[in-house]
Amino acid sequence: ATGGEQSLSTTQQLLPQPARTPATYFTNSGYNATYSGGFTIVQNLYNGFQTGNRTRAAEVQVFSARAALRNTEQTVLLTALTAYMNVLRDYAVLELQKRNVQVLQEELRQTRDRFKVGDVTATDISQAEQRLAGAQTQVYAAQASYETSVAVYRQVIGQVPGRLSPGTPVDRFFPKTLNEALALVDQHPNVITAMYNVDYAKYQVKVAEGALLPIVNLQGSAQKAFEPALNFPQSYSVSAVAQLTVPIYQGGAEYAAVRQAKETLGQQRVSLDLARTQVREGIAQAWSQLEASKSEIKSTLIQAAAAEKALDGVREEARVGQRTTLDVLNAEQELVTARVAVVTAQRDRIVASYTVLAAVGRFSPQVLGLRVETYDPAVHYYQVRDNWVGLRTPDGK
Repeated sequence: ATGGEQSLSTTQQLLPQPARTPATYFTNSGYNATYSGGFTIVQNLYNGFQTGNRTRAAEVQVFSARAALRNTEQTVLLTALTAYMNVLRDYAVLELQKRNVQVLQEELRQTRDRFKVGDVTATDISQAEQRLAGAQTQVYAAQASYETSVAVYRQVIGQVPGRLSPGTPVDRFFPKTLNEALALVDQHPNVITAMYNVDYAKYQVKVAEGALLPIVNLQGSAQKAFEPALNFPQSYSVSAVAQLTVPIYQGGAEYAAVRQAKETLGQQRVSLDLARTQVREGIAQAWSQLEASKSEIKSTLIQAAAAEKALDGVREEARVGQRTTLDVLNAEQELVTARVAVVTAQRDRIVASYTVLAAVGRFSPQVLGLRVETYDPAVHYYQVRDNWVGLRTPDGK
C-alpha cells in the first residue's frame, strides 16, 4: 500500500501543470476605443425646375429694384430742383419787396414835402404811411419764406446755397407733343417695376407647380472605421444611391400654394395696368401745367409792362393835380404784384418742364449730361452674383 501511494504522487508530479496567466479583456476607452469618420454628399439632379425658377425670380427682383432705384433718383432730383428754384424765387421776391419799401419811403417823403406847401392833405400822408407799413410787413413775410426755402435747400442738397445761377427749362429732352409723351409710358421706372413684378409672380407660380413634380437626388457616402473588431483593424465603406421621390398627397398644401401664386400673379397684372394709368395721368397733368405756365409767363410779362407804364402815367398826372396820392400808391402796389407774379411764373415754368421730364421717366444725370459721379448698380451685382461663400460686401463691410 505504501508503494502504491508513492507511485501516485510520482505520477502527479510528472503530469504538466496549467499555466497561470492573467485574464485578458477589451475596453471601449483609451487606445482600444473604436472610432470612425466619413462624409455624405447629396446632389440634386431634378426638382421640378424649382432651383432654376427661383434663380430667375431672384434676378427679376434685382431688375425690379434697379427700376425702383431710378424712380427714387428721379424723385430726389426733382425735389432738389424744386428746392433750388424756390430759393431763387423767394430771393427775387424779397428783393422786390425791399425795393418797394424804398420806393414807398421816397413817396412818403415827397408827400410830406407837398403837404408843407399845401398841395396835399394829412390824409395823403396817412395813406402813404399805411402803405409803407404794409410793405414792411411784406418784407418780413418774404424774408421768412426765403429762410424757409434756404432751410429746405440745405436739407435736400446738404449745404447752404451760395451764388445760384438762373434755372433754364429742359423742353429739349422730352417729346414735342403730348401724344408722343404718352407713348413713352412703358419707359417710366414705375411701370418697369410693375412689369418685373409680374415676371416674378410668374416664376413663383412655376416654383409652386414644381413642388408637384418628382425629385431625383444622387447621394454618395464614404466611411472609414478603426478597430471595429479584434480581427479587423480598419474597415472602409463607399456607397452611391439614386433617390427618386414622387409626391402623391401631402394634405393639399402644394395645390393651395399654386392657387395662391396664380392669384398673386393676377394681382400684379392689375397693378401693372394701374401703374400705366397713373403714369399716363401724371404725364397729362404735368403737360397741362407746363402749357399753363407758358401762358402765365406771357400774361404776367404783359401785366408787369402795363403796370409800369400805368405807374409812370399816374405819377405824371399826380404832378399836375389830376391824380391823388392814393392813385399813385395803388399803381405802385399793382406794379409790385405784377413783378412778383412774373417771378413766380418763371419759377413755375422751369419746375413744370422738369416735372414733365420726370413724368416720362427721363429725369436722370445721364440724360441731362450732369458732370457727377453716377452709381451703376450692375457693378455691385456682378461682384456678388457668383459668390457662393463670404460675408463681406464689395465695399469691404
